[in-house]
Amino acid sequence: MLNENIKAIRKAKGLSQQELAVKLNVVRQTISKWEQGLSVPDSDMLIVLSEALETPVSTLLGETVTETEADNLKAISEKLEVINWQLAQRKTTRRKILHWLFLSLCAAILIIFMALTRLNSPYLGWDYHNPETAVVGVGAHALEWLFVRLAPIIFTGAVIGVFLTRKKR
Repeated sequence: MLNENIKAIRKAKGLSQQELAVKLNVVRQTISKWEQGLSVPDSDMLIVLSEALETPVSTLLGETVTETEADNLKAISEKLEVINWQLAQRKTTRRKILHWLFLSLCAAILIIFMALTRLNSPYLGWDYHNPETAVVGVGAHALEWLFVRLAPIIFTGAVIGVFLTRKKR
């Protein structure tokens, strides 16, 4: 009975005889003899064995331990189902965040375009002989020039992103 319990619990924990032997600081043949019923561990070793197998001594000495493979598969299946649900939730949340970021980017680009149109490049009439206004004017002109060149490309990408991340029905 003890030999069958040691073997069943060791296998249920996914340990080989060698791995269990290493945990107990004995040779593999000792584990083999215990499982074949050719010898038994002494009381001190029985306590160490129960700790290594994370099983009470009473279970090791008690009735035959049956491997509950169906229960293990059901538990694993339930855990996998929960993990899949969590991954689906993360994917949905990530998609929603990306969707709103793309929408916000489109709105920001449109607002900046409207502001630039409304302002009609006021720095073009500045006095560039004054060094302070010249530097600010050149900087503002460079930013506007860069924005006008890049914004249509970014806006197109954002619109495509909005359509790709929309909720599918």
